[in-house]
Amino acid sequence: MAKPSKAPSAPSTSHPPRARAGVLGACSWSLQPTSPADLADKLAACGVAWTQLALTPLREGRLDVDATLRELERRGVRVRSGMVQTIGEDYASLKAIERTGGVRLDQHWPANRANLEAEARLARQLELELVTLHAGFLPHERGAERSKLLERLRTLVDIFAAQGVRVGFETGQESASTLLEVLEELDRPSAGVNFDPANMILYGMGDPVAALRSLWPHVLQVHIKDARAARKRGEWGEEMPTGEGQVDWRAFFEILADKLPGIDCMIEREMGDARVQDIATAARLVRAHRGAAA
Repeated sequence: MAKPSKAPSAPSTSHPPRARAGVLGACSWSLQPTSPADLADKLAACGVAWTQLALTPLREGRLDVDATLRELERRGVRVRSGMVQTIGEDYASLKAIERTGGVRLDQHWPANRANLEAEARLARQLELELVTLHAGFLPHERGAERSKLLERLRTLVDIFAAQGVRVGFETGQESASTLLEVLEELDRPSAGVNFDPANMILYGMGDPVAALRSLWPHVLQVHIKDARAARKRGEWGEEMPTGEGQVDWRAFFEILADKLPGIDCMIEREMGDARVQDIATAARLVRAHRGAAA
């Protein structure tokens, strides 16, 4: 059954209090579930007790909310955070996603806003504190396009803040320095970062460890994902099983231990045909760095 709604709380000016250590989970969309039971069984097979749940399939009715929660409970899995998608994103190439990513497309903004309002209510129903999404390629230079995107992001963040939910912008589609500038310009304390080290490599936006060092005060959640850089500028990098790419996991987890010991880690795997196995392997890597309690 869906959880009862709770009254929305005012957005905090700091990270939400963490009464317990950060949890280890997996992203639901990585497992390409065909049903609530399929999702629950795959998450259990991954060996994790938490998930970041894609909210768009629930809003659209492709997965039933009550059935999903029942099946997750049956398998001992709890929902920690949510993820939302926008209409019109095209990942066929870097140029295509730069043009269509996030809230950039004017023709889809009214529908995206309506969908986000519905997903914010769903996040509140599920008692989530955080949702994440790609904002879209944020221009490095100030100008009309950046101002337009900032206004849309303020609207988006305010929609979720009204339901007591924080928003984490995915890293990777812009440099860490640009994201820092945008967060300052945005001026919304309930907005932060979902840090994905592989995305920094996939999009060619800099060293993920260096990016984490600069962004950590704003990080609300971490994605565990690995990649290798593209051989040619302007092309996609290659996502790899965690531990087989170019992320320096030792240095990465040293920063987490020092600066973000209570941060949640959600494993994401978007390529390959052995995703349950790859996520289970990634979980072992995280536990090796953070301890068996992760």
